Amino acid sequence: MTPANIAGMAKVIGLDVIALTDHNSCKNCPAILRAAQEYGITVLCGMELCTAEEVHVLCYFPTLDNAMDFDSYVYGCIPDLPNTPALFGNQLLYNEEDQMCGTEEKLLISATTISFDRVYDLVHQYHGIMIPAHIDKTANGLLSNLGFIPPDSRFSCVEVKDITKWDSLRQQYSYLQNCLVLTSSDAHDFNSMHEPLYHLHPEENSPSSILKWIEGKA
Repeated sequence: MTPANIAGMAKVIGLDVIALTDHNSCKNCPAILRAAQEYGITVLCGMELCTAEEVHVLCYFPTLDNAMDFDSYVYGCIPDLPNTPALFGNQLLYNEEDQMCGTEEKLLISATTISFDRVYDLVHQYHGIMIPAHIDKTANGLLSNLGFIPPDSRFSCVEVKDITKWDSLRQQYSYLQNCLVLTSSDAHDFNSMHEPLYHLHPEENSPSSILKWIEGKA
C-alpha cells in the first residue's frame, strides 16, 4: 500500500476521512497528506505505537508537525535493532507520487521503551489523543496484554476490530461504559479498506475538530 494509491482508493470507495498509523512511525504521513489533498480527503496523521508491554495504541495528531515531532521522540525509544528485509519485508518511505524516497533501517515492529501508563501524557504533550487499539484481539491489545484496564487510565475512546463484541466488553469492564468506540478496517491491503460503513459527526471536517469529537470534547 502506497500513499497515492491509498488516497485514490479512499476516493473510489467514498471515504471522507482516513488515518495513516504505521507501526512506530509517522514518516509516511507527509506523503499521504499531500496525496489526499488532491481528492479533498481529510487525513489524520498518526502512529500505531507499540508500548513496552507490546500494547498497540493509536496516536492521532491535529497537524503534521505535531505528528512528526512525536515521531522524532518515539524513534529514540525504539531499540537499535536493524530490520532484516528477508524476514520482515522492506520498510519503505514514499513521496506523494508513490516514488520510493528512502528506507527505514530500524526494526519498526519492536516494542518501544514507552510504558502504557506514560502514553496519555506523552501524546498530549504533542497535542494528540491516544486510543487503545483493537482491544478485543487476543494479541497486542490492552486487555490481552495487561489483562485489565489500569484504574488511573484517562483515555476516553477505544478501538475494536469486531464491533459485535462491544456490548459484552462494556459489561465486563465498567471503565468502557464511559468511552466512545471506534471500529475501522485496520487495513493492511487494499481489499481490506472498508466503504463508509461508520460515521463521525464533528462540527467540521478538520483534523482538530475530528479529534475533539473522538475525545468527547466537541
